[in-house]
Amino acid sequence: QVQLVESGGGLVQAGGSLRLSCAASGRTFSNYPMGWFRRAPGKEREFVAAIHWNGISTNYAASVKGRFTISRANAKNTVYLQMNSLKPEDTAVYSCAVQSLLDWPSTNSGTFGTWGQGTQVTVSS
Repeated sequence: QVQLVESGGGLVQAGGSLRLSCAASGRTFSNYPMGWFRRAPGKEREFVAAIHWNGISTNYAASVKGRFTISRANAKNTVYLQMNSLKPEDTAVYSCAVQSLLDWPSTNSGTFGTWGQGTQVTVSS
């Protein structure tokens, strides 16, 4: 069974850092783009970042560009999201997902499938 499991969330003060991980099991995703999305309470799911299977091409939402870095370790079937200079408005449940290569570089959540359950990130002011 294909599964994505996120980890690394938690409570951090504004200005702090967290590193999220998304581990895939059941199949390899090394040939697919991977993305991170987040959903804050009462808000729509929003795109955060995505990375091509080549590990070089990346996309970022304007709100996180320069603060967040997405990376991947294909040998470990894992994608990471390094989050620095965190702000209270970054508080949300963060989820990872797989994208079809044909849909790259779309940031539309509808082009992503095989979602993880998410990990909570809470940033206190």
